[in-house]
Amino acid sequence: MSRKGNCYDNAVIESFHSVLKKEWVYPKKYRTREEAKSSIFKYTEVFYNRKRSHSALKYVSPIQFEKRFYEKQQTQAA
Repeated sequence: MSRKGNCYDNAVIESFHSVLKKEWVYPKKYRTREEAKSSIFKYTEVFYNRKRSHSALKYVSPIQFEKRFYEKQQTQAA
């Protein structure tokens, strides 16, 4: 997917890592590597992916976007 040493090929993930570090990693102190892994997992799977608004989804969260999508599908089917 990416050429070695070309940060522009990975712009999306680089942006995500920047946000993750600023919002979640740097403000906290972890006692163990396992504690850090668990905390970062919670951020990516619980907060960031499901609740955070995304510009690609017209600034709604994935949960809201999915809900609207299925509501629209039901309305069109009726």
